[in-house]
Amino acid sequence: MSPESLVTDHTIYACVMGSRAFGLATEGSDTDRRGVFLAPTPLFWRFEKPPTHVEGPADEQFSWELERFCELALRGNPNILECLHSPLVEYADATGRELLALRGAFLSRRVHETFVRYAHGRRRKLDADVRIHGAPRWKHAMHLLRLLTSARDLLRTGVLTVDVGDRREELLEVRRGEVPWPEVEARMNRLVREAEEAAAGSPLPGEPDRRRVEDFLVRTRRASALRAA
Repeated sequence: MSPESLVTDHTIYACVMGSRAFGLATEGSDTDRRGVFLAPTPLFWRFEKPPTHVEGPADEQFSWELERFCELALRGNPNILECLHSPLVEYADATGRELLALRGAFLSRRVHETFVRYAHGRRRKLDADVRIHGAPRWKHAMHLLRLLTSARDLLRTGVLTVDVGDRREELLEVRRGEVPWPEVEARMNRLVREAEEAAAGSPLPGEPDRRRVEDFLVRTRRASALRAA
């Protein structure tokens, strides 16, 4: 079975991510599609296992095998968690809808570490651009502010909101380079502090509900094996 056919024939969930899901799309924005496929269980009985992810077959399309997707979500991976909360869902079969119903099981106070660590990596690249070129990549600066705001609000409320809502224009001003870099830096530093403060009293549990997610995965694998039989 080709990697492409795993996506075309076995996708359980598909959504649009990137600027369109964030509410930050402009005229030239791409449409980034992300998805989850369920590799048939018999494929795992062979020496050569199915891929953990597939790029394509369409442009700007990327998909994960269900188990890999769940592993990353349990670790608090920002990109994966945001996929589960995209406001632009294009497809979900019965298994995909069950995955969506598990969204809360993946969330925990671990997101403070994972989101902020990811943000630190992005920040280092922005600082390097400022040192070398005199200015950051403004689009990346905008998305870093969005990510930090999302992390802070998630820790405060226990709810992950992907669309920026009424913050759209102030973020697009950053993208257009209309906000001085020192002010952007100050906003980022404030959001990091606020996320740290929110983590201390967050309504999120200390750990994700790994057992609940594993039960879902085992049931899904068993059902796939029975269908093949």
